[in-house]
Amino acid sequence: MTRFRYPLLLALLLFPVLAPVAGTGHAETKHHIQAALVHAGVEGIGARTTEALAWFYAERGHAPAWDRGDRLPELLEALEDLARDGLDPERYRLSELRARVDAAGHGAAEIACTDLMATEAYLAALLDLALGRLDPDAIERIWQWGAQREGERLRVVMLAGGMLDDIEGAFDRARPSTRQYRGLRAGYARMLERARTEDWPWVPSGPLLREGDSDPRVPLLRERLQRAPDTDLPLPDNGNLLDAELAAAVVDFQHRHGLTPDGIVGPETLGALNVPAVQRLEQLRVNLERMRWLARKQPETGVVVDIAGARVAYRREGEVIWEARAQVGRPSRRTPRLKSEVTHLTFHPSWTVPPTILREDMLPRIREDIGYLERNRIRVLDHSGTELDPGEVDWDQPGGILLRQEPGPENPLGRLAIRFPNPFLVYLHDTPSKGIFERVRRQVSSGCVRVEHPVELARLLIEDGSDTDADQLKKILDDGETENFYLTRPIPILLAYWTADVAADGSLLFRPDTYGRDDRIARALAERALVERPLTARSPLQCMNAGAPS
Repeated sequence: MTRFRYPLLLALLLFPVLAPVAGTGHAETKHHIQAALVHAGVEGIGARTTEALAWFYAERGHAPAWDRGDRLPELLEALEDLARDGLDPERYRLSELRARVDAAGHGAAEIACTDLMATEAYLAALLDLALGRLDPDAIERIWQWGAQREGERLRVVMLAGGMLDDIEGAFDRARPSTRQYRGLRAGYARMLERARTEDWPWVPSGPLLREGDSDPRVPLLRERLQRAPDTDLPLPDNGNLLDAELAAAVVDFQHRHGLTPDGIVGPETLGALNVPAVQRLEQLRVNLERMRWLARKQPETGVVVDIAGARVAYRREGEVIWEARAQVGRPSRRTPRLKSEVTHLTFHPSWTVPPTILREDMLPRIREDIGYLERNRIRVLDHSGTELDPGEVDWDQPGGILLRQEPGPENPLGRLAIRFPNPFLVYLHDTPSKGIFERVRRQVSSGCVRVEHPVELARLLIEDGSDTDADQLKKILDDGETENFYLTRPIPILLAYWTADVAADGSLLFRPDTYGRDDRIARALAERALVERPLTARSPLQCMNAGAPS
């Protein structure tokens, strides 16, 4: 059983329990609440909600919070509505709480028990909405993310205490206000409502389907596209003919599912069409949780890299003002999730070959043909920077060497690299491989992020991160010399991974889970029970069935 992490804090908050409780009316109920909280601190339950309960009741002098007739019904309604956030209302013991409310016990112990149970559900729900249901450090850690601080939890508790007369408003303020979260939540609710009554049909495999083709599977394809939550297209019934309207609907579907938008129903498109609705709901639940983690971590002004979508954006004062395509790490060399700050830009950079690329890519080529080094303008150096003769290096067992490619048109970093501290040796950069940006799937790099229009991004970084006129960029680029440009005000950068998003019109966008990260979050979210046992089952009141629901 987890011990309370801040026993001195709990003792200070609950110190009045050591003295007689003054006053009349709620005095006995207050005494039961205090006693239950002290016992919880001794016995130990999950720390996050326990601390929140201690803060909440200390702020109100341990008086009951749910003695107003309209508050509990509003709480029950708000808890039920959590289903639209991809959260299971039974995690907060909705049915048990509703039964207790219906039973309406009038003794002080019964009132205290109901009050504690309602507050536990209320705080757990607000904390889950504001900070995430799961611990990202345990499930999908982001480097330099930063652990949840007491201040974040305390802010939620103060919100809870100050909005008891507007429970719906408290829940709405706790959940992220970002366009992404609100859009995913609305899309999830639409799909959930439709999935309760119907699933979309399965389209059998067969030959490729193109505009103008006639095939007995076409009516199923038409029905499948019409049942999508964001489609509702008035597709004419042309029997087995794949007409122009249906072909356009296929292209729209491909756009929204990260597929090549060619209007051809081939194996990849067929596979996406036949993902069951329940699986798409799970994907949305996973990404709603990610958005609860990311909502307060995205920089108000700074760079955000969408790894799964292979895109990079620049935010200024909370609004995306620039966006471009990117090339990110392939599954065997994944782009890491991290949070850092852009400190400087390198113009016309040389490229020091990273150890993994040296070992797995370069050495086999050099062993086959040592002329590869000269053709690609790659110098061999020792770790002190002294140039070595490639002919004198034992390429079967090279040790203590670096390979460095000089600036130029074939340099993998192109004209510009954007640097930020991290232990993975990754950065954003230009690339000579421009054609890859035209692909839908752009998970091709060795971990770094290649940016489609890096000079435009550099201009924004210089505008917000220094007092230098961004027009000097042209001069620096035209000079052709390697130069580091240091920002006087480092700019935040976040590299994160999510597989569902929202288009500008509010429609849902799905991406393939290239790195295979969704399943772990889905399994963790499927755990129905609270992390901690119910407070009232661990208190002297013993007014609930002991133990959490399975």
